[in-house]
Amino acid sequence: MFRGFATPLTGRTERERSGTSSPWAYIRTETGSAAVLLAATLAALVWVNIAPGSYASVWETHLSVRLGSHAIDMDLREWVNSGLMTLFFLVVGLEARREFDMGELRDRRRIPLPLLAGICGMVVPVAIYLAVNAGSSSAHGWGAAMSTDTAFALGMLALLGSRFPRRLHTFILTVAVVDDFVALAVIAVAYSEHLSWTPLLIGLGVLLATALVRRTGTRRGPVYAVLAIVAWGAFLQSGVDPVVVGLIIGMLSYAYPASRDALERASGLFRSFREQPTPDLEREARQGIASALSPNDRLQRLYHPWTSYVIVPLFALANAGIEINGSLLSSAFTSPITLGILLGYGLGKPIAVVGASLLATRLSGGRMRPPVGWGAVVGGGTIAGIGFTVSLLIATLAFDGRELDQAKIGVLSAVVFAMLATSLVALVMSRLPRERRALALLGTAESVVDLAEPVDPDRDHVRGPMDAPVTVVEYGDFECPYCGQAEPVVRALLADFGDVRYVWRHLPLTDVHPNAQLAAEAAEVAGLQGAFWNMRDLLFENQDRLGVKDLLAHAEELSLDLHAFREALRGRKGAARVERDVESADLSGVSGTPTFFINGRRHQGAYDIQTLSAAVVAARDRAVLIDGANPGKAR
Repeated sequence: MFRGFATPLTGRTERERSGTSSPWAYIRTETGSAAVLLAATLAALVWVNIAPGSYASVWETHLSVRLGSHAIDMDLREWVNSGLMTLFFLVVGLEARREFDMGELRDRRRIPLPLLAGICGMVVPVAIYLAVNAGSSSAHGWGAAMSTDTAFALGMLALLGSRFPRRLHTFILTVAVVDDFVALAVIAVAYSEHLSWTPLLIGLGVLLATALVRRTGTRRGPVYAVLAIVAWGAFLQSGVDPVVVGLIIGMLSYAYPASRDALERASGLFRSFREQPTPDLEREARQGIASALSPNDRLQRLYHPWTSYVIVPLFALANAGIEINGSLLSSAFTSPITLGILLGYGLGKPIAVVGASLLATRLSGGRMRPPVGWGAVVGGGTIAGIGFTVSLLIATLAFDGRELDQAKIGVLSAVVFAMLATSLVALVMSRLPRERRALALLGTAESVVDLAEPVDPDRDHVRGPMDAPVTVVEYGDFECPYCGQAEPVVRALLADFGDVRYVWRHLPLTDVHPNAQLAAEAAEVAGLQGAFWNMRDLLFENQDRLGVKDLLAHAEELSLDLHAFREALRGRKGAARVERDVESADLSGVSGTPTFFINGRRHQGAYDIQTLSAAVVAARDRAVLIDGANPGKAR
């Protein structure tokens, strides 16, 4: 039954969509842009091999920006590499901040492992590169062998789909953020020549001023834009690559979920504008909606699509062009530059990521372990061997001429090798027996718990076996149309899985659904007569009939004591119970409906039957694995 609900359901009442975002939004953009990045790389190779003269002349065209006696003069390739790429690293900094404030790293105990894996994932490839290039002048290009490309790596994982768990995406994303942060420090220190201290100190002072302005609570974008441009210009004049400005500005942009109060205030401002559409009220409504979002959310939504679909592909178009011929290929694959980059990424990255994770797990006695199984960690190590964006950026700083072409061959070869190696790991995992495959992919590490208030059978409304290995909690609103769409999916889920415990919690969105609060209280009042679930189901079947007279009719249909129901509803006997659910939603950062938690972990993405079923299966497998590893653990 209910198999007709195959189309992914993703809608939520507007407060949820405008109030929160997730790492999956970042990952979807990165994975979608991987195809564009690949196309741009191929276009660069075709262009330079068909018309090498035009390729060189276009990117060597100079563009000057002058203000009075001050001018910045660079060719188009430099404007892309040092100008537009600043926005790319801004987005990297934003995601690093989001992970720290709201993602996996909000549990500070989880920081050391990806930090260690990220650092080792740079040190080991660099060591391999230096060993291959020992005694050669090309050793100074070691920075080209260390940084993972986020877009390509996540894009490859997306292509492999369900062969790796979603948590591997988050783990690799976190490792890549650490990787990019260290890479920018390397660029600033090791690949910045002719350092000029006066503009550098000015740039640092402007960044300090930006942090102070941020602490005052100022949210006006033009103020930060001016400060960022001044800092960028100062760093450029100092000799330090100015892309570091983007990363620092991004790290200063705090991330937090939209509060229910802020969203209700925004709804009120919009209603005022709807009643009286004047320019002043339009501006207030727009500002109220914008102020409900964190600066991190606003900046990511503004810049991330541009960096992923325009700036990074443009960078590839400007830098990936190589005139390929037999002479170049024969010299490249005997060149220590090409071999150092290829071996650094192809061997160094997986050895470092897996080795660092294994070492951390052993030294901590299992308290610090990867969020996925060891098979997935191996796949993550091989996919981390994709180095492109930052690798090419450093190569253009470290080499020129024939050596630069050899470095580019090494970078592109490493991308191909990493893709093939990751596909091989996925194939091996798919051939394992189901139990071993689940252990290899999911592991036994416990999840970060997003649900602030644990399920309490004595207080919560529960359907299903009390000792079920999987608990699904839904925060919902009886008047929410998206909750109505999710209801048959929930029923199908419970019918398909006999070992799932379902919990309903109220979150009436009174600013957009005027009858939601009363309907929630009516369900609680019906619960006083032992008919909570009957009333709940009936309310969803009649979402357009939630007025007082309708609720009384529903109570009569359920053969409840109508007088007792009416008096309890009038006396608001269910209000306190509803308010407790609303408070627990606030503590868990829930601001819209429907919102699902599966074994305490917030479910991100669609809630169609296929998606929820896959999430339940994964949660059940993980619960069984954790219980098997910790037989004395009480659930």
